[in-house]
Amino acid sequence: QVQLVESGGGLVQAGGSLRLSCAASGSIFRINTMGWYRQAPGKQRELVAVISSGGRTNYGEFVKGRFTIFRGNDAKTGSLQMNSLKPEDTAVYYCNVVSPSGLIVWGQGTQVTVSS
Repeated sequence: QVQLVESGGGLVQAGGSLRLSCAASGSIFRINTMGWYRQAPGKQRELVAVISSGGRTNYGEFVKGRFTIFRGNDAKTGSLQMNSLKPEDTAVYYCNVVSPSGLIVWGQGTQVTVSS
């Protein structure tokens, strides 16, 4: 069984930066994509960024060049660099991984709070 652990969340002022990290452990299956999603109170979970095993990336429209997703060389770790944070970026951020067969594993989430 794969477990994901996110870290790096916290409180930051508007315009600041945070780097979230995600680490997979346990019975690691081959990871096809690694992604970050977020969910704000009262809103649906939405895509922030995703990176494929080949390094292709896709970002939510609201990112607009502010965030960058990375994937570790060992393919078991990843990170999300977030710059120019805005109060509307406040949410719980979740890491997930997807296997080639479509198995999805989610982390427990990490809170990001951006103050104005």
